Amino acid sequence: MRHLCMPLCVFMLGVGSIPAAVAGTASAQVTVNTGKVLSSVSLYALGVNTAVWDGHLQDAGVANLLRTDGVGVMRYPGGSTADNFHWQSNTLDDSGSNAGSTAFDQFMQVAQQVGASPIITVNYGSGSPAEAAAWVKYANITKHYNIHYWEIGNELYGNGTYGSSWERDLHAQKGPAAYASNALQFIQAMKAVDPSIQVGLVLTAPGNWPDGQTSGSSPQPWNDTVLQTACSSADFVSIHWYPQGPWGESDAGLLTAPRDGESTSVSSTPSIPSMVSTLHSKLSQYCGAHASSVRIMTTESNAVSYNPGKQTTSLVNALYLAEDYMTWLANGVINVDWWTTHNSEATGNNNGANLYGTNNYGDYGLLSDGGSNEPSVNTPFPAYYGLQIVGKVVGPHDHIVAASSNQGLVQVHAVKKLNGSVAVLLVNTDPSSTYNVSITGVPGGFTTASIYTYGENSAAVGVAQASASKAATQAVAPYSLTAVVFH
Repeated sequence: MRHLCMPLCVFMLGVGSIPAAVAGTASAQVTVNTGKVLSSVSLYALGVNTAVWDGHLQDAGVANLLRTDGVGVMRYPGGSTADNFHWQSNTLDDSGSNAGSTAFDQFMQVAQQVGASPIITVNYGSGSPAEAAAWVKYANITKHYNIHYWEIGNELYGNGTYGSSWERDLHAQKGPAAYASNALQFIQAMKAVDPSIQVGLVLTAPGNWPDGQTSGSSPQPWNDTVLQTACSSADFVSIHWYPQGPWGESDAGLLTAPRDGESTSVSSTPSIPSMVSTLHSKLSQYCGAHASSVRIMTTESNAVSYNPGKQTTSLVNALYLAEDYMTWLANGVINVDWWTTHNSEATGNNNGANLYGTNNYGDYGLLSDGGSNEPSVNTPFPAYYGLQIVGKVVGPHDHIVAASSNQGLVQVHAVKKLNGSVAVLLVNTDPSSTYNVSITGVPGGFTTASIYTYGENSAAVGVAQASASKAATQAVAPYSLTAVVFH
């Protein structure tokens, strides 16, 4: 929807060099239960958005930065641009102009360098089923790219159906019934070319605008209408989640939104577990026996829905990213895609003193676009390192397992990894206190641990080694991420 590259910092420390318990700080107890599996992690879990208009995606070093970050999925051609984009000519229909320097084949070169699987958003807004089918044919038959996931348009509920209109849609009839009927034609045409592809439908995130809204062309809400008509032909559903609204940002609110939801004067959202539960209920209601085969993807997420302020470039957004990805994945969502790889500097938005940090600009990107107030182009923002920490904790075919903390400001996620290791992610959402955290419940037999940290004044992700027994006690600094992987 939204329109100095520092290497991993490695410190090889002796057993006694791991930060010891800090006198005078609070304590927290974390308990891991590897016998209680919450979800199995898909091959497509960790993703980012990319765009045809991204002039830096092909820069030297960017593919390596994304690979280092653990990126396994790249979504293209860029949010709302998708509903205005003609892939064959690399043009935008509203202007007839070139869409950008990263045309489809250029994007695929980068994706292949990263080792990432694409998610392609076809042009529903001004395109046609034939154009979408031709894209599938070119990608999978002619070029043998073997692209698995395709979605029909982007945020089509923003086409004026409920008043707000940001998504291009030239269809004479709008609303969820028209979208669902037309989407069936897209799916039929695309699968006639390659029956193996997986095709997804646009839904609204439950409890977030415009979920529950009705209008003349939508007498029933969007999700109910779309699923009732088209679910039988869908392989997945795509939702977007930006928990906060501009000028309503709160650091504490953002960090609790994934697990608790949030309500402000400008935005309201349920928790991630609640949203996923609601989606599964809708799938069961309308998809029948097919419901269990329909996957959920969160193909866009970041902190604020538009007009990004300094929170998007602060350490807080790195902590939020970790909570965001891990909570969606723990609840069985198969893919989460951050918005976005590069975006652009935004000034004049919420840069208030009530938010963490001193930046006077916002930027949705993982990497700097090199704006006038920003660091040099391709410098990672904190969110980049948040995703890197997540990538150390969770990977394809791992199992996210139950874990709990007796301190509400210290959040915990645990993973039983495919190779037998156990990873524990500690997120200290307290801006001022260090916690001495004791980790219990990790099975015996581990002898060593790798410890990854990122927090205040970090230039990159720090890495240390310790004995498993020493690593089971961690002093976690204010506003920090600590990942302990027991081997």
